[in-house]
Amino acid sequence: MRLSTSVDIRRNTAVILAFTAWMLLASCRQTMADQPAYRPLESSTIFADGSSARPVPSGTIARGSLPVVKDTALETALPIPLTRDLLERGRDRFNIFCSPCHGETGNGQGVVVLRGLRRGPPSLHIDRLRQAPLGHFFDVMTNGFGGMADYAAQISNRDRWAISGYVRVLQFSQAAPFESVPVSEKYRLEAEP
Repeated sequence: MRLSTSVDIRRNTAVILAFTAWMLLASCRQTMADQPAYRPLESSTIFADGSSARPVPSGTIARGSLPVVKDTALETALPIPLTRDLLERGRDRFNIFCSPCHGETGNGQGVVVLRGLRRGPPSLHIDRLRQAPLGHFFDVMTNGFGGMADYAAQISNRDRWAISGYVRVLQFSQAAPFESVPVSEKYRLEAEP
């Protein structure tokens, strides 16, 4: 077995350096930079209208800007048709997103509060919230309020309106006069202890 001499070491180093240089140069191609590109408003033969500038798709919002939305907190009526399906959807979404804190009846005693949340939400049946415009509930779900985070990312606009409508149903159900109860239900309610 022969020991490497300094000549062999230099030759091997030169070969390795040459190979590395060749690999680096081979990877520096201008293929991406040499692709055809259009300058703004330059004419084009690719598109039928002869323009390289393409129209902006409808509904596009520029980065960093938001559409102007009217203040929904003062809305007194649903902006969508009130149907049984809408209220059932509102009940379903309320039970998923709201009842853990607000409780299924809206009394502010949800499971999160019962398990130790220090300051739970107010009851939805207090006078201040009974007299609040319907849009107040939509606005609170959209932007948050006090210790409540916003749910705009989790709940669609339509579902937030459905929940707002259902909150009104809950409020009415907890304070409805006995005379407004159907006769068939009055007997059942009177029979309960």
